[in-house]
Amino acid sequence: MLTLSLLAVGCASAPLDQVGSLQSYDELKPSDSLLARSLMRVSKDDVLAAKTVRIIPTGFSRPAAGKSTLSQAQRSLVTNAVDRALCSGLSQRFRVVDLTEPADLTAHAMVTHVTPTNALAVGVSKVASTAVSVALPDMRVPVPRLPIGLGSLSLEAEAIGDNGKQAAAMIWGRGANALLDSGRGARPGDPYNLAAKFGDDFSKLLVTGKTPLNKLPSLPTRAELRAMFGGGPKYPACKAFGKSPGLVGFLGDRMGLPPAWTDKGAAVRDD
Repeated sequence: MLTLSLLAVGCASAPLDQVGSLQSYDELKPSDSLLARSLMRVSKDDVLAAKTVRIIPTGFSRPAAGKSTLSQAQRSLVTNAVDRALCSGLSQRFRVVDLTEPADLTAHAMVTHVTPTNALAVGVSKVASTAVSVALPDMRVPVPRLPIGLGSLSLEAEAIGDNGKQAAAMIWGRGANALLDSGRGARPGDPYNLAAKFGDDFSKLLVTGKTPLNKLPSLPTRAELRAMFGGGPKYPACKAFGKSPGLVGFLGDRMGLPPAWTDKGAAVRDD
């Protein structure tokens, strides 16, 4: 109970805003986990019957873009992280096709809210962690981040069937956690990391036809292992979102490096 309380306290909040990008907001039901909040609906038969999917590149809604203090390059890094994770996750069951090809499902997401990371607070946390490691070299003492300046990210997304009807929808919000998220020393740090978590959750909704939240962790798939080691995507359509940073990105995250230092971003963007 103490651990759960600490997780709840050291976590940034993320609103579940509606910005009108979904075809319908009807029948959305809460499905929360310890770290993420969401509203979702899914037509299980429709998504499980689908074999192909195309991905419309993620964008910032007008309200989110108007309030955001991230630069255009930083916003692009965040949205591309959504698309890359989504493409990788959907590749587990679907054949991902190019936007110009017909598909059983068309998926798209929209950022509705973003809170940037306080880079100074992350830097102080990294210094504290290093100091503890030097002072106690024989002990592995985890040092949590300062529970201030934590970033957050909210999105809404849906999948439309080839009949023009909504097959699944999700409104999702999650904040960085002081205990579980080590943090990167850059304003888009937490939103960038959370973008991949959203892409993973939304892709699982479409792959399984069930809520991905409050599920036990599963072993990584071939696609996930390929991405972890910086391998190329399974389908050519996913190449538009660039190659995963892989091990370099993982080490960069542990060291608190800005995501732009380890992620080259999209190879091609049509938006």
